[in-house]
Amino acid sequence: MFDHRRGRAAASAAVALALLTAGCGGGSAADGGSADDPITLTMGLYGTFGYEEAGLYEEYMELHPEIRIEQSVVAQSGAYYQALQTRLAAGSGMADVQGIEIGFVADVTANHADAFVDFAAQDNADELEGTFYDWKWDQASTTDGRVIGLGTDAGPQAMCYRQDLFEAAGLPTDPAAVSALWPTWDDYLATGQQYTDSATRQEGSSFVDSPNSVFAPAVRQGDVAYDDEDGNPVVEDSDGVETAWDLASQAADDGLTASLAQFGDDWNAAFSNGAFATIACPSWMLGYITSQMGDEGAGLWNIATLPGQAEAGSTWGGSWLGVPSSGEHVEEATALVEWLTAPEQQVRMFTDGGFFPSSSTAAESPEVADTVSEYFSDAPIGQVFGDAADSVRRTPIGPYDTQIQDAFSAALTTVADGDRTPDEAYTDALNAIEQVVGG
Repeated sequence: MFDHRRGRAAASAAVALALLTAGCGGGSAADGGSADDPITLTMGLYGTFGYEEAGLYEEYMELHPEIRIEQSVVAQSGAYYQALQTRLAAGSGMADVQGIEIGFVADVTANHADAFVDFAAQDNADELEGTFYDWKWDQASTTDGRVIGLGTDAGPQAMCYRQDLFEAAGLPTDPAAVSALWPTWDDYLATGQQYTDSATRQEGSSFVDSPNSVFAPAVRQGDVAYDDEDGNPVVEDSDGVETAWDLASQAADDGLTASLAQFGDDWNAAFSNGAFATIACPSWMLGYITSQMGDEGAGLWNIATLPGQAEAGSTWGGSWLGVPSSGEHVEEATALVEWLTAPEQQVRMFTDGGFFPSSSTAAESPEVADTVSEYFSDAPIGQVFGDAADSVRRTPIGPYDTQIQDAFSAALTTVADGDRTPDEAYTDALNAIEQVVGG
């Protein structure tokens, strides 16, 4: 799951290290592996994976009385990963199971793969692989075919919209009719201009929250996003970046956005005051919208297809569970990870907590595929996000993707604010990226 949804509380690296350490006990010397003397498996996670809340730890311990599970959590994935890197460098001290976020999986596969169990080398590897979306399996794979973790959730993207604001602006509100407005991103921007020009739109409302709601999904719909097949940054030669930048900067320059920085306080407040009519909607965004608007938001929102999905879908966020090979209970931890990420449990995580499966088998099950959301105007969310996941185009990822996207997002905000032209902002973004990845 994406970091911003998992938690926004500040957490220093020192705190993260302390928490990680607290969860790194592994089995004690007294652990024996029986009901009377159980093995303790430690889970080192960030944000909210939801396993404890869904009762999955309790269920696993009932199925396996020789196992106890203890979880430690760091609020922010960045602080968590900084602490994990320290442990990886030392080659010890990790939990039996470690969460790995999308923003860091490329670093793990490129630089730390030997530190984790290779799920592609398991006897049941073909069976495991067959339950996951191929792009999810590939994202955790090294160039020589090792697989460093099994997928938990995924973030296939759609487009959420406010029905009441669309109606006020004279636009259709039915999801099929709304999806038909924007088969392409150019059509989406044209709809945005229509919304902006409407004499009846809600005063002060904008078409889209932020230019990042255009850039973030569109960049993953190209053949290349930020990196080549070897994980090296190639932003200036990327068709995804070129297209996404042109679209997002146009939205910003044309005044279609609310000029909000995503995940900031003003952005959070804007959900409730009707400041924008659309927002890019990875599956986890449904929970975010619900948390921001509460009961007052029920029935206001609906979900349409992401522009350009007929050519390629897009995904944002998602995580994996890896097993450090230096652990004391590698076999037991591997079995736990396989169980937690199995289709049956991924169905539970979706129906109980809204975590969209990274398992295609789970996503195709009736429990997921037939799910509708009363809060989102009875939108068929299982079908919407299942179709989006099926259309995801696998693009290479790299260790600096999070920082690169943040640089483009910050630069686009300056365009929306009127402080920089699109060309000036693009140069600003490239300079910021160069500082991160090196020239």
